[in-house]
Amino acid sequence: MIKPDLSQQIPAELGAVHFVGIGGSGMSGIARLMIDAGIPVSGSDAKESKGTKALRERGARISIGHAAENLGDADTLVVTSALWPDNPEYLLAKERGIPILHRSQALAWVAGRHRLVAVAGAHGKTTSTGMIVTGLIELGQKPGFVNGGVISALGTSSASGEGEIFVLEADESDGSFLLYDKAVALITNVDPDHLDHYGSVKAVEDAFVTFADEASELVVISADDAGAIRVSERLGADRVLTFGENENADVRLHSVETGDNVTFQVRYLGNDYAGSLLVPGRHNALNAAGAFAVLVGMGFAPAETLDAIARFGGTGRRFELHDTVRGVSVYDDYAHHPTEVAAALTAARTVVGEGRIIAVHQPHLYSRTQLMAGEFAETLERTADFTIVLDVCGAREDPVPGVTGALVSEKFANAEAVRYIDDWQKAADFMASIARPGDFVVTLGCGDVNLIVPQLLDALARETQAPPAA
Repeated sequence: MIKPDLSQQIPAELGAVHFVGIGGSGMSGIARLMIDAGIPVSGSDAKESKGTKALRERGARISIGHAAENLGDADTLVVTSALWPDNPEYLLAKERGIPILHRSQALAWVAGRHRLVAVAGAHGKTTSTGMIVTGLIELGQKPGFVNGGVISALGTSSASGEGEIFVLEADESDGSFLLYDKAVALITNVDPDHLDHYGSVKAVEDAFVTFADEASELVVISADDAGAIRVSERLGADRVLTFGENENADVRLHSVETGDNVTFQVRYLGNDYAGSLLVPGRHNALNAAGAFAVLVGMGFAPAETLDAIARFGGTGRRFELHDTVRGVSVYDDYAHHPTEVAAALTAARTVVGEGRIIAVHQPHLYSRTQLMAGEFAETLERTADFTIVLDVCGAREDPVPGVTGALVSEKFANAEAVRYIDDWQKAADFMASIARPGDFVVTLGCGDVNLIVPQLLDALARETQAPPAA
């Protein structure tokens, strides 16, 4: 993969912009905002998707497959950290000497003229961003936003907005979240992830301290997460609000009840306020407390803010129900870290009733799989009834000899609770053979595991025999 040059000067005028990998939710969202701003947009991606089709309908020139001629007469190139250095469009842009911007730099250009709310953290960013955006809209605002997933009720991951407020999900994985000139910073948690970039836990925490201290108005940070607490102790920001179940939190979450709906209370400035959510899971009550802290910290009334957040209906690839076949419900979730897997499957447990949870786990990155195989196995074995492990999605990394999904399955204490299957069709067929009415099947991973969902549904539709117990 390429290392983004975050020191690259962002041009005041971008001219015609070409995106490599334009179909992803983040890149397509930025491209959409540039189209709204009247900028000529082109792009390429490896395959057709909803994102590419939607952008084409809005006037973008989209190419499927990567080739030098796709660059056309672009004045600026936008890339992600996942780009390989031999990409022909990237190489031609370098040869021409045109500005090459990381997606975060392009997003900083879009958001730079607003009162910016930036959401960072190892887990919960997309949902928290969606809650803040939904809350603002329900409170009568018209924010611009770019989220890492589609906000279900809005049907989009981005919008230009009409007011002064802009909300974005800030990616800390490669340090690019330090680019944003923000008024408000929300830190959901600080787990020691992305060590392939940072090199040490201290470097991760140093980056979050910088991210927070650069916020001009307000920092909102978890009072429960150990890494966030260490970051909090080092902050020099003038105004900090903490949130969580910790008794000393400024916004204290309590009385959480989970089920089909989540209800909870938050205590703020000595008063208790009742909240509820349409999305399941105790972790989402924590996300709501963080979103609440952001909005009341910006001056919105507490009771009205919780009512507004209650309208949030979820985001794409976050415990997203695709269909129910033969009484088996198939969900997809972006979880790709043990903490996220535990949160997703614990939420599923609160609503599955007498059914079982069958996890379909796609490990993401060779480095993460090698480092955390044991943690993934322990989490999956504890929170799912049965796990099917697929092969690793390497994304931006080269394969590592001996690192496959088997590393995870072999760490299970009970070998009868897991099966490693590297062929997707065989995995789908096996799932259909063990699933029974009332079960939840949950695909897990931030790679392309969501693309197996049609195969899972088709396999369920074809399975006519009474399935055996797992």
